[in-house]
Amino acid sequence: MTASRGPGTGATALLSVALLLAAAAPLTDLPSTSLPLHLPAATANDSVVSNFSAAVGRLVTLVGAAGGGLLALVWTRVALSWFSNDLSKKVQAKDRARDALVGTLLFVAALSGLLFALAKWVVGG
Repeated sequence: MTASRGPGTGATALLSVALLLAAAAPLTDLPSTSLPLHLPAATANDSVVSNFSAAVGRLVTLVGAAGGGLLALVWTRVALSWFSNDLSKKVQAKDRARDALVGTLLFVAALSGLLFALAKWVVGG
């Protein structure tokens, strides 16, 4: 017997797991770069690239933190249902735990670059 789930439950669980894992990731201070007034073109271009890389790094950190928060909410919901005295809630908790675990693993793979590497390997051969 499986509990009925509403539409989007799996996507919500996946997003929650992703946010939880992201929140668990340590936040690091990225070095700030400033562009002096008189630099050769090659150095100015390197500075632009480093600024863009720093911005992307900050964006990844923010997405990870938000994902970690959602994951914390998903796992909290699973835990509250798991320790309930109601049998139907325990059955739902089992299904939610499976979904949360799959979502957590996918989120970890996405943040670590494993999904990108796997897609590159499949497409590139």
